Amino acid sequence: MTKQILDVVIIGGGPAGLNAALMLGRARKQVKVIDEGRPRNAVTRETHGFLTRDGISPGEFRRIAREEISSYPSVSFASDTAVSIAGTDGHFHISTAGGATFECKKVLFAIGMKDRPLNIPGLAEVYGTSAFVCPYCDGWELRDEPLVVINKGAELMHFAPVLAGWTNRFTICTNGPDELTDAQREELQRHQVPLFDSPIRQIESSGGIVQRVVLEDGTAIPCRGIFFKPDLVIGSDLPRQIGCSITETGMVATDEFGKTSVPGVYSAGDAASRQHQAIAAASMGGLVAAAMNNELNGEAWRQNG
Repeated sequence: MTKQILDVVIIGGGPAGLNAALMLGRARKQVKVIDEGRPRNAVTRETHGFLTRDGISPGEFRRIAREEISSYPSVSFASDTAVSIAGTDGHFHISTAGGATFECKKVLFAIGMKDRPLNIPGLAEVYGTSAFVCPYCDGWELRDEPLVVINKGAELMHFAPVLAGWTNRFTICTNGPDELTDAQREELQRHQVPLFDSPIRQIESSGGIVQRVVLEDGTAIPCRGIFFKPDLVIGSDLPRQIGCSITETGMVATDEFGKTSVPGVYSAGDAASRQHQAIAAASMGGLVAAAMNNELNGEAWRQNG
């Protein structure tokens, strides 16, 4: 028997991959979603900023999404990790850690980003409970509270005025050289923002709630929450393996429709955008799914004409 060639394999089952699967299922495409079940936002208790789902847990969000997608029988899921990819537009081969192989016409990388360890003692115990990376996602819960910001350089000077919309009670710990200019230090002083460049010795907490940040020079900074700059890497090496161009910031390079530099290969969500919000990823997944469907329908039209 000839093995079925799927229309699309989606690698990654977060908001981008799930919304793409929904759109493609409604477009009657044969789709397989390969998801290892280890999302970056699994550490968080709640997802915010997603209309009709504000405050939902990441796990519950995925459960509801899969339930809705199950209405479309052409979409199926594989709880597995994709480990290799080869082929060209119209016929890709994907293998998984579990020994499965899938063949498809198009590929969508919705692989997200993963955190590299920051080697700050105590950060892991509070990450997702009282330490976060995005004020748009979690700033409301920490409004007007005393916070510590762990960041430095140009990104710090972008972040500080943004965070000030939620609280002006924050202290900056650069955890080493601050990488600021004299003018930037003076700007922080004008806004009465304390700045410390001593390395962080320990983040002290209780039950996941940060209590203080202790520096190597002995300074102890009481606080109720932390915002920190993560060190991110794309969630899989498969885009590089198939030859996709990668941006200087480590994301998969795409055009406005999610097309990568490899024909037939697309990317959506956090792996292809700096807008790391669930609703933005879902929106991008839907847009890219429509572009993929249009390409598939156009190819079938020409082939059958």
